[in-house]
Amino acid sequence: MRKNIVKEKLKRGEPSIGTWVATGNPLVAEILAHAGFDWLTVDMEHNAIDMETLLACFYAIATTDTVPFVRVPWNDPQVLKRVLDVGAYGVVVPNVKTPEEAEMAVQACRYPPEGFRGVGGLRGRLYGGPDYYQKANEEIAVILMIEDTEAVRRIAEICNVPGIDALFIGPNDLAASLGVPTGYDNPHPDHKAAVRQVLETGKRFNIPVGIHCGSAEEVNRRIEEGFLWMPIVSDARFLDAAAKSAMGQVRLPAPR
Repeated sequence: MRKNIVKEKLKRGEPSIGTWVATGNPLVAEILAHAGFDWLTVDMEHNAIDMETLLACFYAIATTDTVPFVRVPWNDPQVLKRVLDVGAYGVVVPNVKTPEEAEMAVQACRYPPEGFRGVGGLRGRLYGGPDYYQKANEEIAVILMIEDTEAVRRIAEICNVPGIDALFIGPNDLAASLGVPTGYDNPHPDHKAAVRQVLETGKRFNIPVGIHCGSAEEVNRRIEEGFLWMPIVSDARFLDAAAKSAMGQVRLPAPR
């Protein structure tokens, strides 16, 4: 089976960097896949991306060694099964608050006896290889999002669940749950304390921790802090920033 280079990096304690595909555009996904990211996460949670669009993005990403991830809309075993069957090599599960929810997410992504994922689907074997069913449990990455105060409070219990490949902090939803202003690289003391608690607990349980970053500068600092799985904004934000920057540099003549 094709190796998951992201899981290998995480196991070695090496940082892994990617971004979000929010537009659902396969050409944009292909361009980003050629940009040098370790992985791309197609974001089905907050965007108008269906299964067919997801598959088209996966086709585009497969032109490179970039690893295809997907953020599912919810912690739903049926959805997890379907995105894995069309070739996701990693899943990001939003808003996991309890060890029971963590266990359900992990088991939905694992074939028996480690879980209850149903055997079926063709593209997993086409992309991963003929031994997909035998080795998928080893290669598929399960990333659980920590973005609620209850999850922070129960983070040690969540970390006790076997099979978690990484924890991922969603800074904006965490801020909303804390009742503080949102934003990347959040400076609010309560937010920083919650982030630190998740990171320190993850380190104690030897589970990699990531956080969504708003810039390369933040990624560099997060790596120094010990974070290992970081997306830099999204395709839409990259496009928005580049377009505004270019237009801001244009010198138009004064109106006559």
